Amino acid sequence: MQPHMDKSQWGGEERFDALLESIRSRRKEFEELRHIPMDIIDEFKAIGVYRAMVPAIYGGDEKSPAEFLKMVEAISAADGSSGWVASFGMNPAYLAVLPEETLKEVWGDSPDIVFAGGIFPPQPAERVDNGFRIKGRWKFASGCMGASLCGVGILPAEEGALPRMAVLPRDQVKIDPTWDMLGMVATGSHDLVVEDAYVPEAWTFVRGGKPNVDTAFFRYPSLSFAAQVLAVTTLGLAREALDIVRAMAGGRKSVTGAPNLGEREYAQIALGKAEAKVRAARAFFYESTDAAWASIQAGGEPSREQVNLLRLSTTHLTQECAESIRSVYQISGMTGADNGHPLSRILRDSQLCTQHAFMGEITWKNAGAIFFGHDPLPGYL
Repeated sequence: MQPHMDKSQWGGEERFDALLESIRSRRKEFEELRHIPMDIIDEFKAIGVYRAMVPAIYGGDEKSPAEFLKMVEAISAADGSSGWVASFGMNPAYLAVLPEETLKEVWGDSPDIVFAGGIFPPQPAERVDNGFRIKGRWKFASGCMGASLCGVGILPAEEGALPRMAVLPRDQVKIDPTWDMLGMVATGSHDLVVEDAYVPEAWTFVRGGKPNVDTAFFRYPSLSFAAQVLAVTTLGLAREALDIVRAMAGGRKSVTGAPNLGEREYAQIALGKAEAKVRAARAFFYESTDAAWASIQAGGEPSREQVNLLRLSTTHLTQECAESIRSVYQISGMTGADNGHPLSRILRDSQLCTQHAFMGEITWKNAGAIFFGHDPLPGYL
């Protein structure tokens, strides 16, 4: 059961469905590579993943947040790693903080720019000649194998200030294939290494800073969107897991003579609960997205309360979907436990999502603080 989305906006229904089928059939290949291959990245470009949020003046499509999220959701149902990598088509939310003249260079030849960043741990940088001399190693640069631009974090000179991100051409960055995690194996979230490079200040920005583009999308809170695009991969995974278990329901009876899965009361209860969790979390997630976007469309900006609900619904979505996946995995028995079974991969991928800082326990604390009229920790809003 695919999410409701307008596939005509993404290369047309036939092309989009063909891409999903190709991804599904190649999941094992992707995991063995430990990254999404370039022909899939090129197809992402072709259907508009990387130009979706680029301003129209630079040749972009200016999609709404919900349109982009539903596209990532659909790809994630086919393969979590592919959805995770596609989610970084949100990069204009970051890059738009660069000076206007730099943006003309970034998107001057094409809006289909693939950007991957590793901001942590921020490294010290020497300020020289209107720029920075940088070197160091940065972790978790998801999608870097297909990137044409890479960003790395540099420590600010001012105490307490947010780190900056320096943007470099891919050929100035070495990729060390260190990614070896429980799930999302094919995201290629490797280390970036820069041995010695000069980056002009005009090619640096503060993540979450004020954009230098004034269109509707760039009034949507960028850090909230950065969390949303990752969380929605868990939603795609959950939808796929529920559909897989439903398809298993008509299988053969147990060797002990027990009824097949769909006839077992405990399985019926588990699937009913999981379906309710996923649908409710999805509704809260998109309701919060649409409310914030409606405020922007009306000429304003999302309120503090609306941004809080964006962050809260994002963490809630990830945690509820991961729990639903775990519960239906459990009723699948030894069948789903086989490493070659899609439920095992989905379980691993969903658990990796819950480990991301954007969806961690601290979100609940920050949301609750705002409900009580207190300020959240820095970086939440």
